[in-house]
Amino acid sequence: MNIQAMMQQANKMKKELEKKQKEIEQHVFTLSSSGGAITVEMYGTRQIKSLNIDKDALDPDEKEMLEEMIIIALNEVNKQIDQAYASINQSLGMLGF
Repeated sequence: MNIQAMMQQANKMKKELEKKQKEIEQHVFTLSSSGGAITVEMYGTRQIKSLNIDKDALDPDEKEMLEEMIIIALNEVNKQIDQAYASINQSLGMLGF
């Protein structure tokens, strides 16, 4: 394979990577945890689109548990985003990049 062909292939892969990254950034990742008590929607850019707390979870005596459920939900939705980006990296690795 000559240098020009390699450069064309590299440019094609770069454009494909940018396209897939943009798709992830625009995708809304959703996670519902704790039996639906907390629902988080987050863009692939990690910007929160929405956070819904079921009214039954709003017990003032359970404030710490609610905070923990929110943290768990946010961490889990971030894992989904990490996995989406990892799949891009893995697909590039399979192609020798």
